[in-house]
Amino acid sequence: MLKPQTQALFDEYITAHQHPTNRLTHKVAIPLIVLHIVAMLDWVKLASVPALPGGSLTLAFVAWALATLWYLRADAKLGLIVSAFAALCIPLGRLLPVWAVVAIAVVGWLVQLAGHAVWEKKSPSFLTNLVHALVGPLFFVALLTGDYKLGTPAQGTPQAAR
Repeated sequence: MLKPQTQALFDEYITAHQHPTNRLTHKVAIPLIVLHIVAMLDWVKLASVPALPGGSLTLAFVAWALATLWYLRADAKLGLIVSAFAALCIPLGRLLPVWAVVAIAVVGWLVQLAGHAVWEKKSPSFLTNLVHALVGPLFFVALLTGDYKLGTPAQGTPQAAR
């Protein structure tokens, strides 16, 4: 069962994600966006730390650690899944050439924004609540695991939106 605070975040998030096609675009776009953000943050070297993979502390490690704390506080199980995926983005991003990371960024954001512009007809929720930039990955993992179900009375989601 979700913590009340996490349930409330998901209930707020779903209001800007009612259209099924928009939700589908997010299932494609969010992993691409997370991958490109982590990969690009890994380009920013902060300090030499030979014990770390690659020998440097990068902004990706710092952002991953802070996001992991937030995710684990929101929900331990879902947080571990999202955190593990984000951690895998560091070595994956290192394998990709710069042009591929940029292409992933462009595709991810175009798909994400198309979902809102074409189908949802609402702006992305992170534009009104920046925390929703973190909520998105957690929300879609919760949908995949069945920890959050669409259309339950607590969410007030219209039947047609399922």
